[in-house]
Amino acid sequence: MAQQTRRLAKLGAYLRPHWRDSALGIFALLTVNALGVYIPLLIRNSVDKLSNNFSLAELRNYVIPIILFSSAMWLIRMASRIWLFGVGCQVEFDLKQKIFEHLLKLEPAYFANNTVGDLISRATSDLSNIRRLLGFVVLSFANTIFAYSLTLPVMLGISVDMTLAALAVYPLLFLVVHMFSDRLRHEQAAVQEKLSDISELIQEDVSGISLIKIYAQEENERRAFAKKNKQILAANIQLAKTRNMIFPLIGGLANVSTLIILTLGATRIANKTLEVGDFLALLIYVERLVFPTALLGFTITAYQRGEVSIDRLEAIFSVKPNIKDETDAISLPSHQVQGEIVAKNLTFTYPGASTPALNNLNFKIAPGETVSIVGAIGSGKSTLANAIPRLLDIEPGQLFLDGEDITKITLVDLRGAIAYVPQDSFLFSSSIKNNIRYGDPVSEQEEVEKAANIAQIHPEIINFPHKYETIVGERGITLSGGQRQRSALARAMLVDSPVLILDDALSSVDNQTATKILRNISGGTQRKTVIFITHQLSAAAGADRIFVMDKGEIVQVGTHMELVQQDGLYRNLWSQHKVEELLS
Repeated sequence: MAQQTRRLAKLGAYLRPHWRDSALGIFALLTVNALGVYIPLLIRNSVDKLSNNFSLAELRNYVIPIILFSSAMWLIRMASRIWLFGVGCQVEFDLKQKIFEHLLKLEPAYFANNTVGDLISRATSDLSNIRRLLGFVVLSFANTIFAYSLTLPVMLGISVDMTLAALAVYPLLFLVVHMFSDRLRHEQAAVQEKLSDISELIQEDVSGISLIKIYAQEENERRAFAKKNKQILAANIQLAKTRNMIFPLIGGLANVSTLIILTLGATRIANKTLEVGDFLALLIYVERLVFPTALLGFTITAYQRGEVSIDRLEAIFSVKPNIKDETDAISLPSHQVQGEIVAKNLTFTYPGASTPALNNLNFKIAPGETVSIVGAIGSGKSTLANAIPRLLDIEPGQLFLDGEDITKITLVDLRGAIAYVPQDSFLFSSSIKNNIRYGDPVSEQEEVEKAANIAQIHPEIINFPHKYETIVGERGITLSGGQRQRSALARAMLVDSPVLILDDALSSVDNQTATKILRNISGGTQRKTVIFITHQLSAAAGADRIFVMDKGEIVQVGTHMELVQQDGLYRNLWSQHKVEELLS
């Protein structure tokens, strides 16, 4: 019951911004049902009147009002559908916007634990179910309530015993609906989950189509898809069986009331205890109740779908971002940032892990200094890179930018001061120009080319058939790995932030080009603070200082010349690097 109340409260919250259209639609339904009750009374009066004294003049007095009221009833019903279905569409629009904005607030770790396919399913299929719930279901329920509340008093006024006899089957009808409601909800939830599963598979296979072809796994993927497709088919068939069992049963029970009226009415007309007009009115009223009652099965199914979808959607909204602006967050405009970065006992452990990824780090990077960070895979380099722009939930008092705790700086200012190029050089399916100026979409061509030159990608771009208007395809698939990385680097250079973090962002670029790029970045009069995480020791050697990391700790700090003269990890790495150069 508590869960049901919570769902109804959510529905109320969805409808609240559109209460005027909702109220107009429901009032229109009330008017329609009022006319639906009045028209059979006109028919009754006309039959009783004309059976005693038939004339064309009298017939017109009844036929014309009946036609006018029926036409008005049709128009008002159409208006009610437009208002209520429109509210459903408006709520769907609102929720799409809300879910997209909410997802943008969540940290990357959330998307690592929740598949894209499932999120897409919730933002499309589940939202459609909620739209139907707030359109068709609200209309159907309101129509049913008005039909019964307005029709029953009039029927009872005509004949109490015949009305009660006709409606005697309705408690059995509602019992059937109640018996099947939980079953329908669970089966609908199963269908939604299977749809999410197949959406995930499609999304993964489309993204990894090259890998599928490289390893000739088309047949395995076809079988995997067929298996999930059969699971959806089985779930849908089971749901269809239940629906095909309940709906004819509801319709059949509803029509029994019509048979009761026909049987009792014919007998009483023969005994002259019931007027023909009253019999026709009762018959029309019972028929009026058959449709909303029979439709109740479809309404219940749509409601069950909507309930499941509300739960699935609210599961996303219930996730609160861990990384957000504090109430006392300060502003730090990018042009005021010098670029000093300080760590004090910086420690971070991933959720579920027992060993810290960063263990008690202490360092100071001066404004304009270029620092290379080297170390084995898994030593904590990328974790440190993600911690500085608060892509990880770092505790307060551990990382500082220009003396300010990064957890106390607004996220938009902190990330505006830091240009970060991660290992995965993600590009949008757009032109190279739009990808480079993603951080500043109004940048001129000259600025785009300047950034591309710094990243050493300009000469290659101008050799493409469409130059800077070349479409790179999904995730930059038409470019080589080195071209993707340098395009991503150009994007970072264009925003001209005072701090630049390169997390192995030149791994697909040769050592000579990587060294030249690093020299372009760290040179000039307005030098950036550069943190260069790399396995390319030749490029790292040109930095002002080198941090050597191992098992989440900084084990050595110094210039290249200082470190190669010391016994330690860096010297071993450098020796290994020189051997690899000779072998290559």
